[in-house]
Amino acid sequence: MSPRWSVATIFAVHGSISGSLAARMPWIADHVGLAGGGVGKLGYALVMPSVGAILTMPFAGRVVHRLGGRRATLLLLTGWALALTLISFMPTLPTLAVAMFLAGAFAGTADMAMNAEGIAVERQLGRSIMSSLHGGWSIGGFLAGGVGWLLAHNDVSGRANFIGATLVAIVVAVWACSYLPSQTPVEDEEEDDGAPRFALPKGPILIIGLVGFAAIFAEAASADWSAVYLVNRLGAGDATGAVAYACFAGAMTLGRLTGDAVVRRWGPVPTVRVAGVLGVLGGVLIVIAGVAGDSLGAKIAAIGGFALVGIGIAVVVPLAFAAAGHSAESTATRAHAIAGVATVSYGAGLAAPGIVGGIANLTSLTVSFAVVTVLILVMTLAAPALRSADIVHSREPESVTA
Repeated sequence: MSPRWSVATIFAVHGSISGSLAARMPWIADHVGLAGGGVGKLGYALVMPSVGAILTMPFAGRVVHRLGGRRATLLLLTGWALALTLISFMPTLPTLAVAMFLAGAFAGTADMAMNAEGIAVERQLGRSIMSSLHGGWSIGGFLAGGVGWLLAHNDVSGRANFIGATLVAIVVAVWACSYLPSQTPVEDEEEDDGAPRFALPKGPILIIGLVGFAAIFAEAASADWSAVYLVNRLGAGDATGAVAYACFAGAMTLGRLTGDAVVRRWGPVPTVRVAGVLGVLGGVLIVIAGVAGDSLGAKIAAIGGFALVGIGIAVVVPLAFAAAGHSAESTATRAHAIAGVATVSYGAGLAAPGIVGGIANLTSLTVSFAVVTVLILVMTLAAPALRSADIVHSREPESVTA
């Protein structure tokens, strides 16, 4: 298997673990005694993966630097898979919160390691692949979520589901990681002096991170609130609300799977500009629909708007990681740069649902999505910050070694 497909498989494995977890949340709530009226308390545990990821991602570059990309990716991905099974054995809300924190720590650091590997392979190939890699993550999550739904429908316990998913993920990860390019870990402390133990973004990396922040804020807001917007603001039924989310998620996945071809043809900056304009147009349609009321036309406009937002932000986060990685001067600093961008960007995923809800409580969801639209506009105007993601024109391809 080529390094290109090896790293794509690793992204899909990571996504499959997330999909397995998401699909069986109702079982987890029931298992810890939060079914029915107490299910709202599950939110305390659900915030812990984001907290764990954000607190540990700044250290991911150090781990990759010390162990080498291939070993670090396998180790962290295995930890993420094992954490899935650990969650199924937690009997109470506090213990579940601890397990979710550990899961987030492994998921976030594994995310950094595999993105660093993806950028290394992209540099070797001399063409853009990051967007499709993130699309592969979405496919892995979708397939695992479907398996989870099927098992739940047939009354298979979440624990059995998670144990099976863990075993499959580890086996596939071991196989896929064996085809990653070989890198020598740092063993000499004198050679290690240039690698910071804790990486936070600054300078150009911070600007790239803020572009990613805007994109992930729009993603999290749309994912968590699109269905609510249709139902509560526009008077749609639950099924129509689900259609809004499906159109958003489907458009974003399609955008990521096709984004590399567009980036290769146009380059990252024009791609983000055009995509951003579509995203802004989508945001405007959502806001107009909220003002127009509960007519059929408003519902159609809002659904179309969420689809355009999905297309508009699809390639931005992969390109932000690519820009950070390609701006680094060496393999040793690449994972640090990616971790710095991710620490800022993924903070949006933690903050967005609460901020959108807070603005809605003070004003309305329409105003909340007006703010989201402004962030997409800022993202579009800041597209030149991603210029270093232009792997095709910025450097010659490097040789690929398995």
